[in-house]
Amino acid sequence: MILYDGDCALCNSQVSFIRRRDRQKQFRFVPLQSEEGRGLLRSAGLTEDELDTVVYAKEGKFLLRSTAVLGILRDMGHGWKLFYSLKIVPAVIRDFFYRLVARNRHRLGPRRRD
Repeated sequence: MILYDGDCALCNSQVSFIRRRDRQKQFRFVPLQSEEGRGLLRSAGLTEDELDTVVYAKEGKFLLRSTAVLGILRDMGHGWKLFYSLKIVPAVIRDFFYRLVARNRHRLGPRRRD
């Protein structure tokens, strides 16, 4: 299960990206703003207002931020799992870059066409 910011265009484009490649239908997507999403945030030890954090819930464990992204890429299989080798970079460094993107995610995402 992947928890994501449902109000973020970048996040939604990433959900679409994963869905198109998820031939085994192993991922389930839950917006952080939903009742279920808020409950799962609490279960992961986060507050309900931490909408800039992707959470990957798998087998009773919660992976957060860059670790969640790497876990998702690993589980997507094929060449995507090669990115999991970035796990050797300490989480504090990976999460610095994750937070940089997360802070700017509303500006970085695809523009809506009205």
